Amino acid sequence: MSKTLRIATRQSQLAMWQAEHVQVRLQTALPEIDVVLLPIRTEGDRVLDRPLAEIGGKGLFLKELEAAIAAGEADMAVHSMKDVPAELPPGFALPTVLAPGSPLDAFVSNHYDTLESLPDGARVGTSSLRRAAMIKHLRPDLEILSLRGNVQTRLAKLDRGDFDAIVLACAGLERLELASRIASELTIEQSLPAIGQGVLGIEIRADDDETAAHIAALDDEYTHIRIDAERAVNARLEGSCHLPIAAHAVHDGQTLRLRACVGKPDGSVMVRDEISGPTGEAAELGHRLADRLLAAGADKILADLG
Repeated sequence: MSKTLRIATRQSQLAMWQAEHVQVRLQTALPEIDVVLLPIRTEGDRVLDRPLAEIGGKGLFLKELEAAIAAGEADMAVHSMKDVPAELPPGFALPTVLAPGSPLDAFVSNHYDTLESLPDGARVGTSSLRRAAMIKHLRPDLEILSLRGNVQTRLAKLDRGDFDAIVLACAGLERLELASRIASELTIEQSLPAIGQGVLGIEIRADDDETAAHIAALDDEYTHIRIDAERAVNARLEGSCHLPIAAHAVHDGQTLRLRACVGKPDGSVMVRDEISGPTGEAAELGHRLADRLLAAGADKILADLG
């Protein structure tokens, strides 16, 4: 009897794309194993009438998937790493991350080409406190409005005139073959990416050595180093993925450069710093940079938000 691997996934088109991408990669690497999808509708997908930060953050997209893994109904879940909290629940692990898509934010508008070209008071939609803080820091005159729903729903709200522009992840639009909707990419200097943005990770039970062995071939070493550094920032800040915290790392295999910032949601204060060091010290560099941010005022910003 052939072995079957079951992937728990949200039902949105982007989540299904991500799960199907891993399904194909695993099926190619392990032709003797059947890889099937287990679609699940999560609380984060059901509650769309309130900002994500008010209802518990992006962890709401994970808990039903984790429950399926814990119950033995699924062997793994595929996540966008920017949605994964710094600390996983006990008994879970994220041993594999895949080669990334774009880490950048996308400026999407039907009438304007860039963030700079928006008129005073223009309405910009986003579900992210990080993006809101970055945009307000650059353009305090803009009106930032909450935008929930899947990618297609958000684009439809833009198209019907609810917003002058919206900000989404480049990677998501590219994966759904909607890159033509990107008016321009926000640079890392304009909008430092979310931790893990553009990266897919595979979550399993921490004691499931068999599944860990099956998915090991999909792990991308370069990306894993980057993720270790970025997630270490969040872990030391004790932040969640719905707070206005950003971090992005690049490296050449020997030296890693890590940038991070914490901002007030209204953009009035933005604490930024960066650090460089050996790739073998990725997590330590993340901790050290977080400590510097805290000492520079991020502690007060986070305390006020808590």
